[in-house]
Amino acid sequence: MKVYFSEDGKKAIKSGGVGLFFEDLNYSLDGGLYAEMLENRNFEAKDVSGKKDAYVAVHDGGYAWEPYPLGAEVKRKIKTDRPLFAENPHYMMLSVPRGGWGIRNKAYDGIYLKKGEGYKISFYARSYDYKGKAAVGVYVNGVPAVEKKIRLRADGKWHFYSVHVKSRRDADDADFAFTLLKPGAIHVDCFSMMPDNAIFGIFRRDLAELIKAIKPGFLRFPGGCVVEGNALSNRYQWKNSIGQKERRRHNWNRWACFGANEENGYHTQYSHYGQTLGVGYFEYFRLCEYLGAKPLPVVNVGLACQYESTETVPVDSPEFDQYIQDALDIVEFANGGSDTVWGKVRIEMGHPHPFGLEFLAVGNEQWETEDNRFYERFERFEKRIHEKYPELKIIGTAGPTVGTPSHESAWAWIRKKLEENPSFVYAVDEHFYMPVKWMYENTDIYDHYPRGAYVYAGEYAAHIPGLSCTMNSPQANAWESALAEAAFMTGMERNPDVVIMGSYAPLFARLGYTQWSPDMIWFDGKSAYVTANYYVQQLYSLYAGDFALNLRLENADGLPVYASAVQRDKYVCLKAVNAGEEEIKAEADGDFDFGSLTRIVCMTGELSDYNTMEEPDKIAPQEIAPTAPRTFTLPPHSFCVIVFRKDD
Repeated sequence: MKVYFSEDGKKAIKSGGVGLFFEDLNYSLDGGLYAEMLENRNFEAKDVSGKKDAYVAVHDGGYAWEPYPLGAEVKRKIKTDRPLFAENPHYMMLSVPRGGWGIRNKAYDGIYLKKGEGYKISFYARSYDYKGKAAVGVYVNGVPAVEKKIRLRADGKWHFYSVHVKSRRDADDADFAFTLLKPGAIHVDCFSMMPDNAIFGIFRRDLAELIKAIKPGFLRFPGGCVVEGNALSNRYQWKNSIGQKERRRHNWNRWACFGANEENGYHTQYSHYGQTLGVGYFEYFRLCEYLGAKPLPVVNVGLACQYESTETVPVDSPEFDQYIQDALDIVEFANGGSDTVWGKVRIEMGHPHPFGLEFLAVGNEQWETEDNRFYERFERFEKRIHEKYPELKIIGTAGPTVGTPSHESAWAWIRKKLEENPSFVYAVDEHFYMPVKWMYENTDIYDHYPRGAYVYAGEYAAHIPGLSCTMNSPQANAWESALAEAAFMTGMERNPDVVIMGSYAPLFARLGYTQWSPDMIWFDGKSAYVTANYYVQQLYSLYAGDFALNLRLENADGLPVYASAVQRDKYVCLKAVNAGEEEIKAEADGDFDFGSLTRIVCMTGELSDYNTMEEPDKIAPQEIAPTAPRTFTLPPHSFCVIVFRKDD
């Protein structure tokens, strides 16, 4: 087989096209990227159940808290009179009949500590007549790994207490506990335990470093269906996510009900999944700065998730105008100066310089119906936004599917509007979770898209039938799925005049807490591993180019080969997938001098192979030394990046 490169008609590539999509799904944020180690830290948890248009959220403030030691006769009562903060009014009254008793936190799967590492523990307490000490720490079979004793003030007022500890030992599945050292009763609220090594004191370091290593061009947040909510009452409201963390109103998570059905009484094992909003819009923008990625926030258009609800805000109502105003205020919060209301809020939170917001996604994956008037909604958002911020790049949506009547209708509407107003949308968000077979059969789908409108492939993944869309299925990230994605991405890379942005989804999954598979990165409280799908995304990002070359495969009839090539400075990077069971020998040629082979990075394995915590590198990129200037071999079931360099 011959791979023939041509500079004739090469297409410019916009930088930063490989990005990330983050949604608080699979306990990605609370219990994941947010470094807070405790669960239901402020006693605001809700137990959620229900089905479409009929969800019930019942307060269950004692969730994740148990007597310590287990079985001790500790009195616990959730109260709301004279709360610490009105936004999160629940707190716990704790009464113990003997010293050394108290409460422990479930902390997902227990606390993990590393010897010698530091941690900050804090809480609020109010005592009327208890004048003794309290102990706070982490214990392994009752033996402290970290512990501090604190004298409490008995004046009937809330007081903040904070201590720093350093672990004396490694610990896994340990108990976080708060105890009184003598009999008595107090009120407690807003516990926290954060590792010293958290990025900005916010983000779990290992997870943040893994996504930074992709070198993403952008970060889309905070969803996803979380933006919409199962009902508009639990949609993501960004103004509730800023300011003092203890005053950010708790919200139940749309994914708490995923998998609810008649057999389980419409009540799932994730029914307490909530959002403390310890990471809110301010922190998301800071995460973008850490990653070197452009922020891409998504706003609600007055529609709850169409899969879960028929609830809408009337387009002609004052309430709908507030949704538009909330979108405008996001831009002001990100970019405004001290002379603006929301710019001043950002500055007071500690970020005097603008975040440089360029993009705003209007809606998640809505589609037009007779009742929701989505097209009109979007048009009203676009008009108001561009009246105030004409340079802002709005991302539209073509809905949750491709090749369907709703998808075709959305594109017809968008193309018509673009003819009237070329700045109507900057790019159109497409979502496609498709079988492996579809990915291979549609590698050329963007070859045939009409030009004149950009695509953002905002959520996509290759799904293996029987494994994907299931709970807690790391095997859904088998090499079979990643290889198909690599093949599909050759078609995206060949068409940079159509596809300018893309992001795999979902990003994170906590083992044992997962509603959706496959996922790019799996983790537990102790460590994390990346999937073959992660490496595919990373290689496309690290070996991106400035131009897409025309590419021709000669003598390749019948061969299951998919390829694309990009050019940057003195380098040409060929990405090639061999989906077959036999190795393929190839040589490179072209109508210009593209140099000689300088590097080959290859991934290969059995289609059923997948990475695990025990074997994190079972499928991973490997360096192969070039043996000739322009000939190479594609192993069976492989994805290879082949780099040529032209000498001076």
